[in-house]
Amino acid sequence: MISGLDHVVILLNDLEAGVAAYQALFAHAPSWTTRSDGVATVLFTLDNMTLELMAPDGEGEIADRVRAVLKAQGEGLASICFRTNDIARMHRRLERLALKPDAIAEVESRDLATGASLSWKRTRAATDTTRGVRQFFLELAEDRPLSQVVGDAPVTGLDHVVIATQDPERAAALYGARLGLDMALDRSHPDWGQLMFFRCGDLIVELVHRPDSKGDVSRDKLWGLSWRVADADATRARLVAAGIDVSDIRAGRKPGTRVMSLRSGTCGVPTLLVERTARA
Repeated sequence: MISGLDHVVILLNDLEAGVAAYQALFAHAPSWTTRSDGVATVLFTLDNMTLELMAPDGEGEIADRVRAVLKAQGEGLASICFRTNDIARMHRRLERLALKPDAIAEVESRDLATGASLSWKRTRAATDTTRGVRQFFLELAEDRPLSQVVGDAPVTGLDHVVIATQDPERAAALYGARLGLDMALDRSHPDWGQLMFFRCGDLIVELVHRPDSKGDVSRDKLWGLSWRVADADATRARLVAAGIDVSDIRAGRKPGTRVMSLRSGTCGVPTLLVERTARA
């Protein structure tokens, strides 16, 4: 039913600054730019998903909603969108699961740079049924154009999206039993809590429950992103040269991985870079 993670959305006050930050991080150029209903949107499409940067840019219903979210929550991750090959079937499943989906909408977007157009069908589950995480479901008519590489040692794709939860059992039931994602791993540790990994296409939706975390047990939070790189050393050197604050490279929790944390240049989104194959 769900074939992968189509995109994640970051809301910003300053779109130009956000585009510059993620072009520097990814070493990719934006692949799509559009404006409608008082909102400006820029896409970076990598090998396995798209990052959507969005900011208010005028007046309109969507612009009002974006401003309201920015006022209430600040800049950062706002929503995730799963891809499906059959939106009508997906919609029926969401209804049967009592996730109260919106009616299916047909949407078209036109790129300001090239005049090319894209169309898709989408629906949205009611946020009060998805534990506070805004979830969309989309069927694309055709694939988006990929972002062009503009630097050395680029980010290649998303490795996992991290969702923080105060109720791991109910969160696992939502993403596993109800949405149908396959649980790949369930790990617990007294220092870093419980981690649950759900396969979504070729990447992972990770649920995290910290042992000392506090908050609303009925609401989860879309928390952070982890991006894949082919050569951690080369990527780190490029980012440091660009003035981005990057941690030292360290062994990842998953055997055969090396990781580094970004402390700037992500518009406030907690971000990890992962090299999936250990280097000698």
